[in-house]
Amino acid sequence: MFEPILADVEQLNKMSFEHTLDVTKISIGAFPKASSNYIILDSGSALGKGVGPLLVSKAPVAETDIPKLKVAIPGKFTTANLLLSTFFPLLENKSETLFSEIENMVLSGAADAGLLIHEGRFTYQKHGLHKLFDLGELWESKMNLPLPLGCIVASRNIPLEERNEINVLIRKSIEFAYSQPDAGKEYIRTHSQEMEPDVIAQHIALYVNDFSVTLGPDGRSAIAFLLHKGLETGLLPAVTQPIFNTDSI
Repeated sequence: MFEPILADVEQLNKMSFEHTLDVTKISIGAFPKASSNYIILDSGSALGKGVGPLLVSKAPVAETDIPKLKVAIPGKFTTANLLLSTFFPLLENKSETLFSEIENMVLSGAADAGLLIHEGRFTYQKHGLHKLFDLGELWESKMNLPLPLGCIVASRNIPLEERNEINVLIRKSIEFAYSQPDAGKEYIRTHSQEMEPDVIAQHIALYVNDFSVTLGPDGRSAIAFLLHKGLETGLLPAVTQPIFNTDSI
C-alpha cells in the first residue's frame, strides 16, 4: 500500500535529507546529501537531451553581466542550481523561489533573471521573457552526455527484494501510461501548474522517455558523471555508498 505525498521538488529534496519518506523523487543534485539514506532506482528518472533548465530575463543580458544579476532559482539543492553554479560560478545573488512563481518574480522585477524548470520551459516566450541560456544545451555541448535532472530513490533500509519489487511497479506504471495515454489525463490536469493541454502534453513528451523506463548503462553513466563533476568542482559532497539499486543485485 502506497500513500502518495505531493510536494514541490525542493521540499522533497529537504525531506530526503531527514529520511522522511520510504520512496521519493529527488533532484540528482540533492542525491549526494541524501545518499546515506537512499539508493537510486532504475525506473522513474528524468533525464535526456533538450530537458535542461532555462535562464531567462525580460531583456537580453551580456554573458559577462550574468554574475551581477539577482536570479530566482527553484531551490538550492535542485539540479538546475547545480548547473547554474557549474557554468556561472561567480553568480552568488540567488533567491530561492517556488518553481511556479519564478516567471512572476522576473516579470515583476523582483528578480533580474529566473531559472525555469518544468512547465516554464514551454511558457516563458508567451509571457514576454527572453532566453539567456539553455543550461541543458551547455551541458550537452560540453559533456556530450544526456542531462540527468531527477530520480526516484528508495530507502536503504528497505530490503533489496522489496526495492526491486517497487522498481518493477514504477516501470509497469510508466509502461501502462505509454500504452494508455488518456488514463491519467484527469489526474495530471488536476495537479498541473499549467492547465493548457498542449503544454501538459509537451511536458510529458519531453521529460518522460526511455530513460524513465530504465536508466540503462547510458543513464547510469550520465548520473555518475554529473555527481563526479559536482564533487570535482566542490559543489557536491562525495557519495560513499552504492549509487544505483542495480549495484546491489
